[in-house]
Amino acid sequence: MMTASNGPVRQSSVRAHNLALVLQTVANRADQPSRAAIATLTGLTRATVSALVDDLIAGGLLVERDPLPRTGAGRPAAGLALSPDGPAGLGLEINVDYLAACVVDLAGTVRHRAVRPTSPPVALSDLASLAGEVAAAASADGLTLAGAALAVPGLVTPGGIVRVAPNLGWQDVDVPALLAGAPGLAGLSISVDNEANLAALGELRAGGSAPTFLYVSGEIGIGAGIVLDGVLYRGGRGWSGEIGHVTVYPDGRPCRCGANGCLEQYAGQSQVADDPELAASALGIALSAVVNLLDIGVVVLGGAYAPVFDQLRDGIEAELRRRVLTAGLSPVELRPAVLGADAAIRGAADTVVREVRENPAAWLSRAV
Repeated sequence: MMTASNGPVRQSSVRAHNLALVLQTVANRADQPSRAAIATLTGLTRATVSALVDDLIAGGLLVERDPLPRTGAGRPAAGLALSPDGPAGLGLEINVDYLAACVVDLAGTVRHRAVRPTSPPVALSDLASLAGEVAAAASADGLTLAGAALAVPGLVTPGGIVRVAPNLGWQDVDVPALLAGAPGLAGLSISVDNEANLAALGELRAGGSAPTFLYVSGEIGIGAGIVLDGVLYRGGRGWSGEIGHVTVYPDGRPCRCGANGCLEQYAGQSQVADDPELAASALGIALSAVVNLLDIGVVVLGGAYAPVFDQLRDGIEAELRRRVLTAGLSPVELRPAVLGADAAIRGAADTVVREVRENPAAWLSRAV
């Protein structure tokens, strides 16, 4: 087999592709397809599907379910489903005043969840402890962690280095290296990403929004995840979405980033509690600028904004109507996050699970 651009395709590559095709077919179906149904859906032969399914069952990725009763002739076929006891993803979140963790199984079901308060000086050590507790709970439940992903409120390099997280007081922190020795995390791959990016991915995969939307996460700091046609937009250096440092009042309050009048100083968590009308107005001003620039028609409010959405909605929408050039032609849709405050940890855990679902061959090679 040849391709014009890549030369010969190895047999192992064909197998890896077909394993992913079968697993994704099962994952994307609302029913529990049989082997014969998978062959029809994928175009693979029944013999090939049967061999691949056997491998996926042996590797703990699929399970067979009792067949549904049928009225026609012949023996009903067993259905296939993602294994609830197979590999799982550990999602972690670190923020200024709290930590969170959850374990999500291969089907996307949350199996364990924990939240605890913290403060920046002890946040990493507290997180290591929390991660170890949740990892132990997952192990006791018969789950094997495939990896961990951490959401942080800052600028993160592709290698997981937190270049700067002003609200945590971090600069050039190698978080994966510092967490590698934590109980329960030894040997696990640990990825790190901006919390708003992971929350946006969580929201996208939960099916709660259109394929193009702006996700805004409000905590002590404010971040945004930009999703365009189903793909997270990261920017040229991977640092897009810092909406908290968009200037809304040029001569306004000083921000810890060094500028004045940043959105974060008017619409952070404490500001929302003290003066929700001012917070809503400031949010509306900043969101209008993003909508005018990127032509995004849906804005999702998550994090601490989700529980107080009804308090903020009118003020934000008033500014959007006033400032968005196309508001009269197509009003911006504003809504709360489907996953609420858990969007970041759900999105983090889901990135781990999706790696397994998209490349089961790599997982099977580990399991040998």
